[in-house]
Amino acid sequence: MLFENMKRLKPLLKTLLMLGLVILLSFGPGDDALAARSGGRMGGGSFRAPSRSLPSRSAPAARPGGYGYGGGFGFPFLIPFFGFGGGFGGLFTLLIGFAILNFVINAFRKTGFSANNDAMADPTVTVAQVQVGLLAQAQELKANLAELARTADTGTSSGRAQLLQSTGLELLRHPDYWVYGSTRSQTTPLTAAESQFNQLALTERSKFTAETLSNIDRQLQQVELKAQQKTDSLAQEVRSEVGEYLVVTLIVGIEGKLELPKINDATELKAAIQQVSGVGSDRLLAVEILWTPQAEADTLTTEDILAYYPDLNLV
Repeated sequence: MLFENMKRLKPLLKTLLMLGLVILLSFGPGDDALAARSGGRMGGGSFRAPSRSLPSRSAPAARPGGYGYGGGFGFPFLIPFFGFGGGFGGLFTLLIGFAILNFVINAFRKTGFSANNDAMADPTVTVAQVQVGLLAQAQELKANLAELARTADTGTSSGRAQLLQSTGLELLRHPDYWVYGSTRSQTTPLTAAESQFNQLALTERSKFTAETLSNIDRQLQQVELKAQQKTDSLAQEVRSEVGEYLVVTLIVGIEGKLELPKINDATELKAAIQQVSGVGSDRLLAVEILWTPQAEADTLTTEDILAYYPDLNLV
């Protein structure tokens, strides 16, 4: 009898539990959830095949005393081959010879240069990412990133390369704040590189609750978050004692191959930052630099790092 009564009450208890959760989420303190993970981003570029002209090839020199094209294939060889003697072996034989030579030369050109043409049409590209987790005390770095986003020329290849170098320098100048790091790189044909690049960028952007500052291809956008009142002083004291972090992500599309070290210590992280940020404008196809938190009041806790950045390794 008791078991049957409990079975009947089970749907009611489930409904009451769900109602309690709704009330808790609706009237509970939402400051911590809403304030975290604002982000900034800057960069730009495109994955277009590089325009390069084929090397010029000089016409083959004629052999003395005949119509030769080098390598011993002159018309004195062709005429006896066809066996046209007398007066008939003149113009008709020359026309046949020209047709055969044209066919042979085109065949050699297609065979010899098709591989190079395919490589130039769809060259190898590396899509790479370097991610650095720093202590939130690196406020100077955070401010400098915001200033770069407001002033950088992201509309030219040289400007984007300069932006990447400047960001790398900012990270290299604050090694005392490094806590976490990770890298990834994948070599792919140019035709598939943009898709992989966008996937990495979208994955990082999806971790932001709001993009409060961005400069992509000279499109500058800035959003001011509304300040929230701090009503629970005890919660603020507890929050201030929790470790807070800043995560900076560099995503690049580079022509050619680039192998990054796996991050196990600060030395390997330094090498990875130097490799990526040192890429010149002649190889840099696209770049996106992201960081979080960006807004002043936002924080990134240890729980956030574990939940949203599980690939980061301690350095």
